[in-house]
Amino acid sequence: MYNKSFFQLLFLGISLSFFLGSCENSTPDTSTKSESKTSYPSDVIPFLDEWTITLGDGSIVKELSKYEHKDYFYTVNDGQDWIVYKTPNSGGTTPNSSNTRTELGQTKEWTPEVGGKLTGTLKVKHVSTSGDARVAASYSVVVGQIHSSEGHENEPIKIFYKKFPGHTKGSVFWNYEINTEGSNAKRWDYSSAVWGHDMSIVGDSPDSYPQEPEDGIALGEEFSYEINVQAGIMYLTFESEGHPVKKFTKSLIASEYTNHSDIPQQILTLYASIGRDGTERANAYAGELQFFKQGAYNQTNGKNPEDNIVWSTGSETYDGDLAKQYANGSYTEVWFKEGTLESGKNQE
Repeated sequence: MYNKSFFQLLFLGISLSFFLGSCENSTPDTSTKSESKTSYPSDVIPFLDEWTITLGDGSIVKELSKYEHKDYFYTVNDGQDWIVYKTPNSGGTTPNSSNTRTELGQTKEWTPEVGGKLTGTLKVKHVSTSGDARVAASYSVVVGQIHSSEGHENEPIKIFYKKFPGHTKGSVFWNYEINTEGSNAKRWDYSSAVWGHDMSIVGDSPDSYPQEPEDGIALGEEFSYEINVQAGIMYLTFESEGHPVKKFTKSLIASEYTNHSDIPQQILTLYASIGRDGTERANAYAGELQFFKQGAYNQTNGKNPEDNIVWSTGSETYDGDLAKQYANGSYTEVWFKEGTLESGKNQE
């Protein structure tokens, strides 16, 4: 009797253990799924539903919710979530540019009189390591801009980061492109330094570099910008920990460059070899539709510097081979962690 009860209890215990084990194994492993959850750029900065994007291969994507591209537009986490914008020196370009970009374009347009506001917090991780040091655009990337969609389709502001090879610190500067009176062939950009040099500081030969800026920004160092256009006036604010806050004000509806005598010496020197000395229409960008852009607009290209010593950088492109460009430093990479897009605000 004892032996029979013993074996019955033993069998019951084994059966119960097997049943409970089967139930436990059938329970979903939620911890594993949570750790492998995909994060998209639209999870990092939700305002992406107000933009389209042009990728480094020239393609345009209009729906950015839960979208990524492993070569150009994706997320990383280094303790914080970032959107990566990556662009080779050579790829697909837009009709009016020789340069590649992985860059957002705002879908809503506005006039300077109505205004708008864009902010971004970012760090530049890489700029092209090849180029001609005499060329102002070499080793640089545009990380935010306003673009006109009418008239000459010029750019009231482009925010640049530029770092020469061998330097630890680079420069942040912004350019204002005149809305040229008459032909646009004489257009030029006036450059203002934020931290470091302005665009006009270049090398004396293709492979010699100017002095490194003492107050510059290193690769991987965070900074932020705010572009606020309100009632025709553009207000700019730049901030970075350990650096002085810089602010600028520029009218977009009343030009200061209507006569040849108004052209700054910077322009007469930098653009002399390509003969650009135009003047601006008196009301500048007044009444023209504008839109914001943000991301990585690579300013390096493979064009011959002797044809345009300001914008043709002579950078290495490996005949457009994407893998070779990424492997050999022929690209730019910018990370954004924050950004806002809203109506223009009264400036305090």
